[in-house]
Amino acid sequence: QVQLVESGGGLVQPGGSLRLSCAASGSIFNINTMGWYRQAPEKQRELVATVTRGSSTNYADSVKGRFTISRDNAKNTVYLQMNSLKPEDTAVYYCNAAITTRNLARLTYWGQGTQVTVSS
Repeated sequence: QVQLVESGGGLVQPGGSLRLSCAASGSIFNINTMGWYRQAPEKQRELVATVTRGSSTNYADSVKGRFTISRDNAKNTVYLQMNSLKPEDTAVYYCNAAITTRNLARLTYWGQGTQVTVSS
């Protein structure tokens, strides 16, 4: 069994910063691509950023230059540093990971989501 546990969401003023963390635990052999997605009210879930095991990154155009994704493979953890936050960044942020389990099953896991609210 594998779990992804997110932390770091909250309320921040426009222009502020937040750092999200997501730690994977359980029956893990290795973790391939990890990423962050978000879903605003009445909108579809969208990609924010991804990072491969080798630290190659990909970002949505809307967050380029403001958000930075990184990972610590030793800790099975992915981070999202969010700077210059805007009200339109308000959403529930979900962690995602492509994991090979110890019985060599390749599965995609999601975290429970963490709320980010950008408002004055």
